[in-house]
Amino acid sequence: MILSDKTLKAMLKSGELVVDPIDEQSIQPASIDCRLGDNFLVVEQNQMHVITLDSEIKYREHNGPSIIIPPLSFLLATTQEYIEVPDNVTSFVEGRSSIGRIGLFIQNAGWVDPGFKGRITLELYNASSLPIKLEAGKRICQLVFCSMDQKAENPYRGKYQNQRKTVGSRIYQDTDRVHIGLEQPLEEIKKTA
Repeated sequence: MILSDKTLKAMLKSGELVVDPIDEQSIQPASIDCRLGDNFLVVEQNQMHVITLDSEIKYREHNGPSIIIPPLSFLLATTQEYIEVPDNVTSFVEGRSSIGRIGLFIQNAGWVDPGFKGRITLELYNASSLPIKLEAGKRICQLVFCSMDQKAENPYRGKYQNQRKTVGSRIYQDTDRVHIGLEQPLEEIKKTA
């Protein structure tokens, strides 16, 4: 169930949900707008030949009130808002329509897990043919909060917990098991299902 402005205001007032700083203009009918921070990361192309999933990615940091993102380019940014999501709530990060209409795509894998605490790192892509000047303090995205059927058994305590500025990919820290092939042919799996 998506949480309404009335519910969000009550949760903010009680401290059950934290969004800081917050002002009345940020609270929309079914979301909370977030503003662009002043810390950015750009992939350091000159120090890497290829990005791999098992090695650390090198970034160049930029701090300041604005940055220009060239056409067909990507960078990481952060929200000004620090959030704390309760263990029984999750959130979707959505770009604002007005931002999307100028060709700026906003993502953060689209999801904030229950239990997350920190600022949101945003992946920004300029899909237009012109450079876009980004300014800190402008409303850039919105958080849509959803109530879960119960508290998460294992709330988020991962590698991005408590981030205070833009954080690059830490995928190289993953401990996934790699499966090269299926141990059981797909047709056999379907027969037993």
